[in-house]
Amino acid sequence: MTPPQLVVHRDKELMAQAAAARLITRIVDAQAARSHASVVLTGGRNGNGLLAALAAAPARDAVDWARLDLWWGDERFLPDGDPERNITQAREALLDAVPLDPARVHAMPASDGPYGKDVDEAAAAYAAELAAAAGPEDHGRVPSFDVLMLGVGPDTHVASLFPELPAVRETERTVVGVHGAPKPPPVRVSLTLPAIRAAREVWLLAAGEDKAEAAAIALSGAGEIQAPAAGAYGRSRTLWLLDAAAASQLPRELYPPASA
Repeated sequence: MTPPQLVVHRDKELMAQAAAARLITRIVDAQAARSHASVVLTGGRNGNGLLAALAAAPARDAVDWARLDLWWGDERFLPDGDPERNITQAREALLDAVPLDPARVHAMPASDGPYGKDVDEAAAAYAAELAAAAGPEDHGRVPSFDVLMLGVGPDTHVASLFPELPAVRETERTVVGVHGAPKPPPVRVSLTLPAIRAAREVWLLAAGEDKAEAAAIALSGAGEIQAPAAGAYGRSRTLWLLDAAAASQLPRELYPPASA
């Protein structure tokens, strides 16, 4: 487990802009080193805010978008094109504005797709797609994502791994169907903690006063079953990106920001 680093920004807008700049740099570096890069996107207001900031960033053209693989950490199991789906929101925020290779955009299955209403079969299919993309240099049955981003919920959930529910306890499968999620919609597809921990870098995004308690709990030694965000970490780096409001309950002497 890599000890977390914290970066605290003045407000959510500055956090989104700085995170977007950081992501551009990380992608460009990965493409220079290996000719391609892979990123796992997250939804929610912070994830979509980052994508919108990236779309507006002049430096976005430094990325070779055709050599970027995009995956998702979780998805609402709704029909294709539903406005609540993470990929729908990502397309509006960024994806439709950049020259991606459609074959490298790995959307999670929709509820009107080839697996119908069977969310467990849809999850197994996404796990198979991840396994097919993993190479001998990767750690297990998923690619070694360059950056995997996660929004942190007020209850400390990440992806669709909610406290105490079966999905957060999963240790074998890389992708699971989620039933009975405590926030709508109740049926979802999610990466598991083993898949998340295969990433080179895991970035956790939290902005707003409603995230302050969750950040404090996750960064103060809580267990991953009770606080899933505490169990999300990368192989080489774990980075918490927060605004001042979300950081307001942190013990600053224990977790000083990496930069202002």
